[in-house]
Amino acid sequence: MSHSAQATRAMRLSLAVGFLMLVLKIGAYVLTGSAAILGDAAESVVHVAAVMFASFSLGYVHKPADDDHPYGHSKIAFFSAGIEGGLIVIAAFFIIYESVRRWLLHLPPANLDEGLALTALTIVINAALGFYLLRTGRRGGSLILESNGKHVLTDVWTSLGAIIGLGLVALTGWHGWDPLFGLLMAANIIWTGYGLMRQSIGGLMDTADPQLNAALDAALRRETEKHGLHFHALRHRDAGDMHYVEVHLLFDDDIMLRDAHRTATEIEQAVEASVDRPVLITTHLECSGDHDELHQHGEASDPNRIRA
Repeated sequence: MSHSAQATRAMRLSLAVGFLMLVLKIGAYVLTGSAAILGDAAESVVHVAAVMFASFSLGYVHKPADDDHPYGHSKIAFFSAGIEGGLIVIAAFFIIYESVRRWLLHLPPANLDEGLALTALTIVINAALGFYLLRTGRRGGSLILESNGKHVLTDVWTSLGAIIGLGLVALTGWHGWDPLFGLLMAANIIWTGYGLMRQSIGGLMDTADPQLNAALDAALRRETEKHGLHFHALRHRDAGDMHYVEVHLLFDDDIMLRDAHRTATEIEQAVEASVDRPVLITTHLECSGDHDELHQHGEASDPNRIRA
C-alpha cells in the first residue's frame, strides 16, 4: 500500500475514533460532573474539529502542481498543524476557566467508579491510535499525520490527568484535586499546542532545519571533493512533503557544458540518496574563472561563499 493510501486510511481511523472518544467522555462527564473530565471532553471536541480539517488537508496536499501552485500544495500541512495547535490552546483555556469555576464554587464530582472506568477505556484506545498515527506519519513523511498523532497523545495525557485527579478525590475526600488536575492538564495542552504552532510558523517562514543543513553540507563536501569541485550558496526549504534544495557548483573554465551537467546530475543523485528525507536538489553551474567578477556584490554577505 502506498504512503498516500496509508495516510488516508489512518486519518479516517483517527476521525472515527475521535467521535467515539467524544461520546465516551461526554458520558463520563454526565456521570461525574468532574471538571477534569469536562476539560478532557472539551479537548476531544477540538480534536474532532481539527481532524476534520486535517482530513481535508491530507487530500489537498497530494494535489499535483498547477499553474497557480507550481511547487504543489503540500504547504497546507503547516496550516493544518497551526490550526490544530491553536485549537488545542483554545481548549486549554476553556479547561482553565471550568477548573477555576468549580474550585471557587466547591463543586464535587460524583459516580467516580463509572467515570474512572470510562476514562481509562479512552486512554487505552487513544494511546494505541496516537502511536499508530505517529509511526505512519513518520514513515510516510506526513506532517499532518504526525501533528494529529501528537494531538491524540495529548488527549491521553488529559485523560490520565483526569483519572489521577478523580482517584485522589476518592482516596482523600478532598474535592480540590479535581480542578487542580484540570489546571495541570491545561498547562500540558498549552505546551503541546505551542509546539505545533511553532512548527507551523517555522514551515511557513521557511525556517532552516539545522540537522538537514548539516547532512546536506557533509554530503555535498564528500561528493564535490570526489570530482575536485567547490560548492557554495547552499539553501533549502521545507514544502511539507519535500525539501527543495539549491546549491551552486563551481567548475573549471574549460569544461564542456555536457560534462558539467552530467557531473552535477551525479552529485544531485548521490546527495539526495544520502539524506533521510525526501529532497529535490537544483544545482546552478558556474565557472570559477569569472565567478567573483560576476557575483562580487552578492557573495560578500554569503556565509557559504566557497566550500573546498
